Amino acid sequence: MPTYEALPRFTTDLNRLTPEQRRRFRRAVAAFVEDLRTGGRFRAGLRVKRVQQASGIYELTWSMGTGPAGRATWSYGPEQNRGAHIIWRRIGTHHILTSP
Repeated sequence: MPTYEALPRFTTDLNRLTPEQRRRFRRAVAAFVEDLRTGGRFRAGLRVKRVQQASGIYELTWSMGTGPAGRATWSYGPEQNRGAHIIWRRIGTHHILTSP
């Protein structure tokens, strides 16, 4: 079973999103968690990839409706309960990649 934690900066970023943007993120996370549970191979629609110039940090991208795509950065933490442990780092649009 995957576990997670959120860094304070992630929580601050999340609170800046609109309710609709948060709903879209939650839908993307549901697919993300399902993929983690079934072997960690992420579906193409999540557009999971490493963040360039930031060792060990990944990004997840999804549609936030109108405007730029939503992005969340994360890294793996020490495994807990025999499953991946995700550390959510930032959430927003492309601008978060300057300080992932």
